[in-house]
Amino acid sequence: MRSAGAAILGFTNRLYRQLDGWTLIALLIALLVAVPLLAVLWLAFSPSGDIWSHLASTVLPHYISTSLLLMLGVGIGVSLIGTGTAWLTTTYQFPGVRVFEWALLLPLAVPAYIIAYIYTDILEYAGPVQGALRDLMGWKSAKDYWFPEIRSLGGAIIMMVLTLYPYVYLLARSSFLEQSTAVLEAGRVLGRGPWRSFVELALPLARPAIVVGVSLALMETLNDFGTVDFFAVQTFTAGIYDVWLNMNNIAGAAQLAIVMMLFVFALIAIERLARKGRRFDSVTGRTGSHRQQLMGWQGLVALGICLVPVLLGFVIPALVLLKHSINFYELSFEAGFLTHAWHSLLISTIVALVSVALGLLLAYGVRLSGTNLMKSASRLASIGYAVPGSVLAVGILIPLTSLDHGLNSLSKDLFGFGTGLLLSGTMFALVYGYTTRFMALSHGSVEAGLARITPNMEGAARSLGATRGQTLRRIHLPLLRGSLLTAALIVFVDSMKELPMTMLLRPFNFETLATHAHQYASDELFEEAALGSLAIVLAGIIPVILLSRAIAGRGKESQS
Repeated sequence: MRSAGAAILGFTNRLYRQLDGWTLIALLIALLVAVPLLAVLWLAFSPSGDIWSHLASTVLPHYISTSLLLMLGVGIGVSLIGTGTAWLTTTYQFPGVRVFEWALLLPLAVPAYIIAYIYTDILEYAGPVQGALRDLMGWKSAKDYWFPEIRSLGGAIIMMVLTLYPYVYLLARSSFLEQSTAVLEAGRVLGRGPWRSFVELALPLARPAIVVGVSLALMETLNDFGTVDFFAVQTFTAGIYDVWLNMNNIAGAAQLAIVMMLFVFALIAIERLARKGRRFDSVTGRTGSHRQQLMGWQGLVALGICLVPVLLGFVIPALVLLKHSINFYELSFEAGFLTHAWHSLLISTIVALVSVALGLLLAYGVRLSGTNLMKSASRLASIGYAVPGSVLAVGILIPLTSLDHGLNSLSKDLFGFGTGLLLSGTMFALVYGYTTRFMALSHGSVEAGLARITPNMEGAARSLGATRGQTLRRIHLPLLRGSLLTAALIVFVDSMKELPMTMLLRPFNFETLATHAHQYASDELFEEAALGSLAIVLAGIIPVILLSRAIAGRGKESQS
């Protein structure tokens, strides 16, 4: 008993010594992220009638099988395109390779739901492709020929692959650039040709980066609502939306959210297991300085492999949006464009500022203390990006609604009038949800920026009498200006594109560019939403430019 009591007392003392001001701030930030997840867990086990048995016997097996098939298709697609194009642009010299190094990232600027609207407009029965085929072949109706259905599971897979493969491309190319040329040259000496060198040497070394890229793409796949809803593909996100709003059963939505989170945790576990106990070190030299020239048909094949994803994933959608925006400018502009654009800009700006501020406090606190408690709080606060927006929306609405009811009752008791919905029915819910989901992006960018600042600068400032806050304000903030701007831009653009959380948490009669585009596309009036969709795409190009510059810098380093 004494030993147990001493152990508890020792643990308490160690915990107390770690609780300084910065640790308390980190714990508070982590708590803000954890509350929605805990709320979903609590609600999932609360009484919900017989909704779970009904879901389990009807739609749940379909949600599981459809989500798994969607993830399988997207995983295979992004792996092949992302890894293949990364290897080509890193290792070989062919026509246009310098352009493709950055152009292959452009599809990242186009949300999957917007590209789904565009290709449906192009490939449906009344679209230009099938119309041209009927004129050319003399077909009179759909009975005379077969054409693949774009609004299907296969169509959703293709749309997501075209917009999500840059996750794999970016990480795989960074890994290929950092690999040791000595290893690859040794393989050539031992008789490994280009294909065997790639399969047996380069690919295993890049596997951790590829797995992370695929995991990110699959998390975005699970988070998608616009594409699967438009294509009538019944995934977990569509199911949560249907059970919550159409069946009016938030407990059933929470139970579906818990099952969906099992998929997310499985992805995280797979990513960790892929790296566990393995080292993938590069010791000298880099591949960027030894490009092999591809001549003749080989160069044309490499050109085609890199050109197709860029054309289908960015060029064609951008041209279609530009055409519709010009032809239907007055109609698009009059359809509430300025109001929706203002809502998107306002929400995204607030979220970017809040996320960067919280991310800065969290990253700086970890740098100052470095305790296990602080590191654990940092990891917990960064889990939001792995959680689908629909799941976070369920978890956010529960505590905010309860708090609203409590404040309303208190106001009636004290002042004789109610306050209404101060939190759950306002922009606060959106800001809270966006910040919870995207703060991991800002924290990661700030943390990377801080890692480049030598601790000696803090020691010098402290020796001159500066406090921690003064050191942050006078030393770190000027040096972190680029990292803070990058973090703010990335969070801003992701907030502009966010759809599922917006659909579930937005105030009444509140539209953003994303919900505006989805609503008009669902009503078969995509032309009227073209201007708003183009604005989202143009905003998305900003982080793509930043990523392109980062890759260019990495490439220059590889040649030094």
